[in-house]
Amino acid sequence: MITKGINVKILTGKDKNKTGEIIEIDRNNNRVKIKGANIIKKHVKTTKDKKGGIFEKENFIHISNITILKNEKKKKESSKQK
Repeated sequence: MITKGINVKILTGKDKNKTGEIIEIDRNNNRVKIKGANIIKKHVKTTKDKKGGIFEKENFIHISNITILKNEKKKKESSKQK
């Protein structure tokens, strides 16, 4: 099962053979965002509140184009004391 935080490898596209961690999942469209992969440039218009410009961000990749490297999710150490 694909969950946030799993390490995956990209099989096709411009980022082929890159590895990264899943940072976001869109289950309705079967797509995931991978940290540092499929970078696009987003042009943002200046408003009263925010400064505009050209920003780089990750874009979605279809689930069929990735494979899971390790089934181990990065686990935060919890301090459970009994």
